[in-house]
Amino acid sequence: MKTFYSVLANSLAASLTNTFVWFAVTFWVYLETKSVMATSIMAGVYLGTVAISGFFLGSVVDRYKKKTSMLISGVITLILYTGALIIYMLTPPNVFSNPSSISLWIFIILSLLGAITGNIRSIALSTVITILIPEEGRDKANGLVGTANGVSFLVASIFSGLIIGFMGMMWMLVLAVGLTLLVLIHLTWIEIEEKGIVHVESHFDSIDIRGTIAAVNLVPGLFGLIFFNTFNNFLGGVFMSLMDAYGLSLVSVQVWGALWGFLSLGFIIGGLVVAKKGLGKQPLKTLFLANIVMWTICIFFTIQASIILLAVGLFVYLCLIPVVEATEQTIMQKVIPPERQGRVFGFAQSVEQAASPLTAFMIGPIAKFIFIPFMTTGTGVKLIGSWFGTGSDRGLALLFSVTGVIGLIITLIAMQTSAYKKLSRIYKKEGSHLSRAESA
Repeated sequence: MKTFYSVLANSLAASLTNTFVWFAVTFWVYLETKSVMATSIMAGVYLGTVAISGFFLGSVVDRYKKKTSMLISGVITLILYTGALIIYMLTPPNVFSNPSSISLWIFIILSLLGAITGNIRSIALSTVITILIPEEGRDKANGLVGTANGVSFLVASIFSGLIIGFMGMMWMLVLAVGLTLLVLIHLTWIEIEEKGIVHVESHFDSIDIRGTIAAVNLVPGLFGLIFFNTFNNFLGGVFMSLMDAYGLSLVSVQVWGALWGFLSLGFIIGGLVVAKKGLGKQPLKTLFLANIVMWTICIFFTIQASIILLAVGLFVYLCLIPVVEATEQTIMQKVIPPERQGRVFGFAQSVEQAASPLTAFMIGPIAKFIFIPFMTTGTGVKLIGSWFGTGSDRGLALLFSVTGVIGLIITLIAMQTSAYKKLSRIYKKEGSHLSRAESA
């Protein structure tokens, strides 16, 4: 476990640095350009690149030893952040105030790619757990990873704005380069005992999406699990897009920001509970129960215009996210052979991450042209306005409740499918990884 804790601490430092850079760059771009369009394009490009890159990054993890993959990630990130620092120092400050500036977008792209390259680590860390942790302890190890992610998000969200405000972009980049270098030095001291890599395909084929899909298809029910989580992310994009607008209709921006700082503790608490208690003997059942609770919360936490009701619901919801993430990781670590895990984790990341930005683009018009009119001047005012409330904010609230109902129905249906039953039986089998013969 000592080696795992060292790798986890190293990955936490790297993740914190990368999240910190991207948050800080986003804040800085808005302050420099005053352009919502620029920051929205950044968010779309970031999420889209994360979704697409998972296929390739997973193949890197499978192709090389895990420590080597992490070192590759760190070196590339260091080069890109250094490049961004050089661009910043050589460019006149007034150039960055123009949202169409080529220098600005080169700077943004270098920072973005530096942060995204760090995703190699998150994929590699999941496979390292398979190597270092016995099967019965992997759920708890995945819980610790969830806690680390929560800490990274919380600290980065607080200090990125403070450093941009008090120290400026140049010192933020200097700090990022320095931290990345320290993480690399620390990683060279960590010894990960790992067998030789088994290359079941050529280098070109190992990146091929068709081979990755074949690896996932070896396990009956695994596609169902991935697409179930993808659909959840698709619905979750509703909250990602509109929650700030709804929250700011209830409280000031200062209170809303402070509240999210507190709510982020939910990630940490949820991860710690998994690390302490595990996921039980049937993690797939735990996944569905967590989703039932999450979608039930989504139905009711905006049923009245109350910041207290919203905050309590969001806190419980965020506590359950590490449970859902740890469950998927734990199942894959058992049923997927180690030599294929990088590609499968990368594939899952790509497919699942692609859903939220898709919803983000779709849900704005749906809210604006259907739900908000329905609760301001439409039929909804007469039907439910007397107890639900009326106005634009109640239109958003109704959209959240409808999303919760859809999510709950899909979860209950998924629990009755053959894919769920097949994957449950495979997971319960003694021994770990499913071979091609067993899946036939």
